[in-house]
Parts: sequence; C-alpha cells; structure tokens
Amino acid sequence: MKSPLLSLPGAVAAEGRDEGVAAHYGDLFREQRALADGHGFVDLSHRGVVAVTGDDRLSWLHLLVTQHMTDLAPGQATEALILSANGHIEHALYLVDDGATVWAHVEPGTREELVAYLESMKFFYRVEVADRTDDFAVVHLPAGSIAEVPEGAVVRETPHGRDLFLPRADLESVAGSHGPAAGVLAYEALRVEAHRPRLGFETDHRTIPHEVGLIGSAVHLQKGCYRGQETVARVQNLGKPPRRLVFLHLDGSEVLLPGHGTPIRLAADGEEGRQLGFVTSSVRHHELGPIALALVKRNVPVDAPLVAGTTAAAQETVVEP
Repeated sequence: MKSPLLSLPGAVAAEGRDEGVAAHYGDLFREQRALADGHGFVDLSHRGVVAVTGDDRLSWLHLLVTQHMTDLAPGQATEALILSANGHIEHALYLVDDGATVWAHVEPGTREELVAYLESMKFFYRVEVADRTDDFAVVHLPAGSIAEVPEGAVVRETPHGRDLFLPRADLESVAGSHGPAAGVLAYEALRVEAHRPRLGFETDHRTIPHEVGLIGSAVHLQKGCYRGQETVARVQNLGKPPRRLVFLHLDGSEVLLPGHGTPIRLAADGEEGRQLGFVTSSVRHHELGPIALALVKRNVPVDAPLVAGTTAAAQETVVEP
C-alpha cells in the first residue's frame, strides 16, 4: 500500500520490508535529530492494523498471547507476542484498548496470517476480528512531542513516543500540521539505539523471547497458559537461551554498512573464523555513527572484539549471557 506522503518534497521511497513509505525526505541526520528532540512525525502507514471488538476481547486475547491482558485499562499501551508450540516468536503485536476495541499494529506482510490465526481461535467467545489496514494508518509522534492528536485518532503512548491509529484519509492533513516529516530510516536509527528488537530483523524462525530481551516488556511470567508457554517457563527457570542480542559500534571508516545476515566472528579469528552470529539491523546514527544489533551465541565473551563481515565491531551487552 503506497502512502500518499511519498509525494512530499524530497521523499525517497523505502525498499524491502518498509516499502510503501518514505525512507527519508532528503536529510537523514536532520530527521533523526528532529525526532530525538521531540519534533515531527514518522509515516508508518505500511504497517498492518488489526482490531478486536466484543465483550470477551481482553480475556480471549489473554489466552492467546504472551502478555497479561485481562486487566488492561483503556488507553494503556502494551505489547505482546504469539508463539509457536515450541516457543518461537511468530507475531509481535503493539496494542492499546480504547474501551471498546483493542487496536494492534503489526509488521508489514504479517496481518493476513495473524488475522487468519485469530479467526481460527474464536470458538464461542464474543469477539470479532477485523483487518482495518485499508481504513486506518499508523503515524508515530516521537517522545517529547507536544503536537495535538487529531480528532478521532486512537493513541498508543509509550516511553518512545505515541503511535496514532487514525483514519487513512487523514494522513495528508497530519503531514500539513505535524511536520517536519521523518522517514523510517530515522525511526530505525533510534530503534537500534534503544536496543528494541523488531520482528523479522532481530528474529528468525527459531528465536525465543529470552534471546532478544522481550521478557517483561512483551512476555508476562505470572500469567496462565498460552501456546509456547512451556518453553518460556523452562528457559526462565532452568536454563539459558542459546543466543543473545548485542549492540555493536561499527568501524566508521567503512563506506558500506554490514547488512542483515552478515556473519559475526571473533576479530582475532578474522574472516576465516567460525561464524558466531549475524547482524540483524544496521543503521547510521546522527551521534553514534554506524551502529547495529546482532544475535550471537550465548557463550561469546562479552568483551571480545568482533568483526561483522569485514567491519570491526565493539559489542555492548543487551541480553546477559
């Protein structure tokens, strides 16, 4: 779904998973600095929007997701995962209840599968599931923004800013009153700086929540059973995850960033060394320079110099070994 905001001056279209919105509007670092200072907005209208209504919506979701949902107050933001039977992450939902509807935004390309799964689990519960992506779009206002929320928008407020679910027809009017616009590359740079994992980037088909630091924020450990809960409890109580998320400071003299999937090795072993992990996200930050997130084997020493492909990388711990 192509955003009408791609017609704004300077807009350069994003590619890959974020296709459909602007990567930037001509000045990546200016856009980052504006967001960091609480100014502007980010068009996230390529993300899927799913709504759940009905009297049983919270208790029903409580049975399906990793988060405690039964006591979710109107206006309270939360996030949750849907796991496989083996505890691997399948979906990530960013949620808020407005008193009548639970709204969720999800990764591009995942909404159809998510809605199909939710529909299959309705049974006799009083719930209705709807894909509202054609009617509603997500816009992000950064932390510290004092911009007014458009009438009719549902607000999901977090420490990182406010996600607005607003009628898709209002996108262009928001651009006229909430500028300057920032592209998804600026949003991604602040996400990586904050060590926040993203489905399909920091996760693969075998990722469990412990590996990427989602215990607590998206996984509640004192709730009832849900699919994959046995794996979560077993790793939490008896073991350690096989991999861990790390934050990397990359060599700033390199022209190209190591892309998603670039092998991680010990710097002492060089390019011929054993692969110990891979880059998940890499960005250029307006203050920190080139940075990245990566998944590495749990037993990689926390102080070991690494190399991402051919790029030297110094690690910071995100998930403890």
